Amino acid sequence: MDNLTSIRRSLQFLVLVALFVTAYFARDLILPIVLGFLLALTLSPIVRGLYRAGVPHAVSGFLLVSATALLILSIIVGTAGTVAIWSDELPKMGTEIQQKLRIMSDAVEEVRSATEEVEKMTKPAETTEVVVKKPGLLDTAFDTMTVIGASLVVTLILAMFLLSSGELFYRKMVQAFPTMAGKKRILTTVYNIERRVSRYLLTITLINAALGFVIFLYLTAVGMPQAYVWGIAAFLLNYLPYVGGMIGTVLVGAFSIVTFDSIWYAVLAPLGYQIATVVEGQLVTPWLVGRRLAMNTVAVFLTVVFWGWLWGIAGALVAVPFLVVFKAVCENFEPLHTIGLFLSGEDAQLSGSPDDAETPTGAALSSPGE
Repeated sequence: MDNLTSIRRSLQFLVLVALFVTAYFARDLILPIVLGFLLALTLSPIVRGLYRAGVPHAVSGFLLVSATALLILSIIVGTAGTVAIWSDELPKMGTEIQQKLRIMSDAVEEVRSATEEVEKMTKPAETTEVVVKKPGLLDTAFDTMTVIGASLVVTLILAMFLLSSGELFYRKMVQAFPTMAGKKRILTTVYNIERRVSRYLLTITLINAALGFVIFLYLTAVGMPQAYVWGIAAFLLNYLPYVGGMIGTVLVGAFSIVTFDSIWYAVLAPLGYQIATVVEGQLVTPWLVGRRLAMNTVAVFLTVVFWGWLWGIAGALVAVPFLVVFKAVCENFEPLHTIGLFLSGEDAQLSGSPDDAETPTGAALSSPGE
């Protein structure tokens, strides 16, 4: 029996490793599918509410996905020109920053020169360097935009199909379980996941939009040009837990140094940006998200680091929704309750929650022919 248990655990570990290896190498295929399901989970409660009001699933799904696509397109069109100009001026901006921070740049230059001297002394005399020609910046940018565009199209189309299908997938899952207890358990889990992912993503989206608007107003007040671009950047970067605010602060600080003559006045822009993100992260988000969606900060950080390593920025963006899904699964299956308790925030309890009572199991437990 002990040997069978060890073999079973070894196989489970190997399967888990194989899944992560597959996810790493098949990122371009899996990522848009994952985003499509997350978008569908986010909008499902809205589609269901519109269906109760008499709007067919197909119509509401098409309208919501079209509105999402229009929002994404508006962001791209509204910022593409400014970002392109900034990209062309990056070398000039770098020079201006070095001139204004001459003391720091002189110190860095001394370290660099010393490093080069050490390399020359330790480098063998007969070394032949092979220079590999890298693809141009324009080619790299075009390839990246092609991949991102294709992923967005797959994500939106998949989300539209999932939303238009209504309760079809729930009925199929019900049919896959032979017992009534199994049917209720899977539906409770799925609806719990849907409700939590939707609540989390919708709430975070509204918070990020408010944060972006506040930063836009503040940077406009201090005289920062193209402040609306920084508001949009703050909205997008804030989906990255912990690191998004720091990245935004550094970028705003760099452009502020180039924009304003006084270094002391230039500090106002990144300082206000950082204060706004700290207030949002420490006060607003915990209050609005609530204790039910509160999670262990260590678990969140490790999850962001892991998925960021696995899939880059895209992985860091989907890390927290992944954790929300996994936590909901743990809370609905007895063997995983201990893991769910670890992932929860302070003073969390995993007993039967009020959320379970809200599960609309009747819709999917009804006859498959409906």
